Amino acid sequence: MDPFDDEDRDRRRKNPFDFLDDDDFERIFDEMQKMFESDNFKEIIGNMVRGGIDPNKRFVRGFSFHIGPDGKPRIEDFGNRPIKSPEGEPKISDEIEPLTDIIEGDNDVAVTVEIPGVEKEDIDLHATDDVLEITVKNHPERKYHKRLNLPCDVIPKTTKATYKNGILDVVIKRKEKKKPGEGYKVNVE
Repeated sequence: MDPFDDEDRDRRRKNPFDFLDDDDFERIFDEMQKMFESDNFKEIIGNMVRGGIDPNKRFVRGFSFHIGPDGKPRIEDFGNRPIKSPEGEPKISDEIEPLTDIIEGDNDVAVTVEIPGVEKEDIDLHATDDVLEITVKNHPERKYHKRLNLPCDVIPKTTKATYKNGILDVVIKRKEKKKPGEGYKVNVE
């Protein structure tokens, strides 16, 4: 076997997207299309090119792709949101919506949030039965905000949070334990 044989190497290489079918790819591209067309995205980019937005202002905009528990691909966008000024002009929000990951366990819900460059004292968390809100406002350069709808009801008083190296980890106990295979039997008529 020749280590430089392209045909042999290509045969061994697996495509990381083999588990997706054409419908999955179509859904992904539809979501990306909506993202680029929403919130006056074209107008904001046009203003940036024409000099309508401060060229010294940094902003972040991106998306994360993962497979949900139902096996379907999910796209989550993050970064500075396009908004309108009080005069109706498109602009970029100063608040950054951080990249997040939610994992629903049998006994709890774990949330991981990327909020680099701040101190733990600047982080404000507020939990309700079904929402977790993360805010960083007291930092002059990095203002983060994210409101997460949790996948199940939780007990807010059980919320535990740690922050290290720009990563906020939050764990909240579920109100009811998840029972495997729990469901409703449907009779076919």
